Amino acid sequence: MKYIDWLVQWIENYIRPSVKVRTYERYKLIVEQHIKDKVGGIELNDLSPLVLQSFITELLQCGNKKTGKGLAANSVNSVISVIQSSLKTAHLLGLTKEYTADKLKRPKLMEKRVECFSLTEQKRIEQAILSGKKDKLYGILLCLYSGLRIGELIALQWSDIDFVKGVLTVSKSCHDGKDGLIIDEPKTATSRRMIPLPKQLLPMMKALKRRSVSPFVVSASGNPVSVRSYQRSFELLLKKLKIPHKGFHSLRHTFATRAIECGMDVKTLSEILGHKNPTITLNRYAHSLMEHKADMMNRLGKLL
Repeated sequence: MKYIDWLVQWIENYIRPSVKVRTYERYKLIVEQHIKDKVGGIELNDLSPLVLQSFITELLQCGNKKTGKGLAANSVNSVISVIQSSLKTAHLLGLTKEYTADKLKRPKLMEKRVECFSLTEQKRIEQAILSGKKDKLYGILLCLYSGLRIGELIALQWSDIDFVKGVLTVSKSCHDGKDGLIIDEPKTATSRRMIPLPKQLLPMMKALKRRSVSPFVVSASGNPVSVRSYQRSFELLLKKLKIPHKGFHSLRHTFATRAIECGMDVKTLSEILGHKNPTITLNRYAHSLMEHKADMMNRLGKLL
């Protein structure tokens, strides 16, 4: 059996029934963009570790079809995950003589230094939203003070905010699909969480709710917005303010950085961000933590 023939069966019969729609679509895209034309025509039993490792090396050198350059290590690791999982299932079903894909060497992932807005930039963004007339942009303000991911923000409904307790509940996320917005389960089990909101933010959100004609916190003409269109609105806001472009996720990083600067401990921050464990938070924001520690030590030094 050709590898591509098995991949089609594997995705439809083993992946589709057991994962979220977004994961299913991502697996299909990986097969179509990277695997199909390169190793898809090879017989299952001919997919030796050397053949597969040569394919991985090629991806790292020139696997990006848009630029012709190497594919990012994170993307290559996603391809490897698909290969390993599909071939492991094939072996369990007796379609291959042995399973050797576990011998593949993964490229090392480098933790990117997070990008966040300076305090001055943050204040300019906040002021532009508060003095403007676009209610949907208040979602940006909410992200700056809660650390929400964009999918969590777009899926957020007014019923998810308890104004009496001042708590926001993250119970769903979303992404853009072919036929519109797809609301799904959160990214991970730990992504389900409750976030206490700053009391200064509550009156603004209450006023926004009174003006809203939609069950969604972020909406346009009563309808939920797409993830891409909201990212575009954010890009246009930065352009208008002449603030250097940063991705929407930088709002989450900005929240985390400000929280560390205010002295929030890593465990609490990890729970608010919905990370699997504090180690992830520690690794991601190690630089900010070190700067905070240095600042604390300098303050302490002034007592000498």
